[in-house]
Amino acid sequence: MKGQLQELLNKELLRQQNSLELIASENYVSQWVLSAYSNVFTNKYSEWYPGKRYYGGNEVVDELELYTQDLALQIFWLDKNKWWVNVQALSGSVANLAVYTGVLEAGDTVLAMDLASGGHLTHGMKLNTSAKFFNFIHYGVDEKGIIDYNNLKELALEHKPKLILAGFSSYPRSLEWYKFVECKKLLEEQGHHCYLMADIAHIAGLIAGKVLLSPFEAGFDIITTTTHKTLRGPRGALIYFNTQNNATIEKDINRGVFPGVQGGPFDHVLVAKSRAFEEILDPEVKRNQYCSQIISNTKVFADELQNLGWELATGGTENHLLVLDVTKNNGKATEHTGKTAEKALEEIWLSTNKQLIPHDPRSPMDPSGLRIGTPAITSRGLIEEDMKELAMIINKCLTSQENHNLLSSQVLQLCKKYPLWY
Repeated sequence: MKGQLQELLNKELLRQQNSLELIASENYVSQWVLSAYSNVFTNKYSEWYPGKRYYGGNEVVDELELYTQDLALQIFWLDKNKWWVNVQALSGSVANLAVYTGVLEAGDTVLAMDLASGGHLTHGMKLNTSAKFFNFIHYGVDEKGIIDYNNLKELALEHKPKLILAGFSSYPRSLEWYKFVECKKLLEEQGHHCYLMADIAHIAGLIAGKVLLSPFEAGFDIITTTTHKTLRGPRGALIYFNTQNNATIEKDINRGVFPGVQGGPFDHVLVAKSRAFEEILDPEVKRNQYCSQIISNTKVFADELQNLGWELATGGTENHLLVLDVTKNNGKATEHTGKTAEKALEEIWLSTNKQLIPHDPRSPMDPSGLRIGTPAITSRGLIEEDMKELAMIINKCLTSQENHNLLSSQVLQLCKKYPLWY
């Protein structure tokens, strides 16, 4: 490879090597997963599903897709007589829209978490396609930032949604899956059928690593996830569905994906997905140890920031992320918003993202908070003591206590201590 393209690749590699990734939705793949991206399956078109393709020459692709599906079931210990999975979805947003398209009619009501409370844009944010075709009702959080489950129940009984959605993109607590199941049961007692869906894109790896409770065991009908966050796989998504109590759900979900919202799958990415799943199932990879370290790192990170006078949404964390209010420290106003804090940290080679805090008075493009996650830095090998150092660096950066060149040097030292493998 020559010229400008090679230069851009080199620049991005250098950026990743010499900065620390604190964005909760990002991670680093292994060298094997990275290599698996580039393969001859990129040359094939495979519209529809194994044994029923629109094009010829798909006999090997059929084997690959079935193998990927089998591994995808194994990573969550699922019985293939009860669960099946669509592995073709190109992204989490596509997966969610495919579910809506597959099991709902235009205008049907969906009960989901509000974006400002920690939900995702595909959960009915007003500018997203999901809100343009379906009637989203949103539940939120209480004054402490915790999901208001009583309000969830009240809204379910009032609006009788066709689908209840549990899931988030910025909520630092565990979800009480059984409370969503209770809502569905209450509606069924009144003769109203609804689907129960979980979007576990952020926490799928932690569920696979057995450090968070699983919605698969709680009574959910449909579960979507991305493959590139805590699962440490390639960019893509999965849609799981419980076939035991619904005779048409496989056909509905599959048609929701194709021809519903996308064309042919990325067969070359199925190779990388399979490789990532093989790693999860490999005992030598010590998946549970990695996931436990994520939880421990985030907890120490949160505790240290609080000790330094910062306020966190919900008062702490139980998973892989925390949400930091950057507008005040030790009870006094700072000069920062989420937007300026993100930029300040980027200048010392720490990547974060601006984020709404619960009941935020500011706008989404210039909110009061930052979302900080530990999956990527945990993949690099950072441990609890390093979280304390990072909390101190962030504190100094956002309170202007120290020269930013010195802080950049401290970040670079951590990068060199825990180098990337490519």
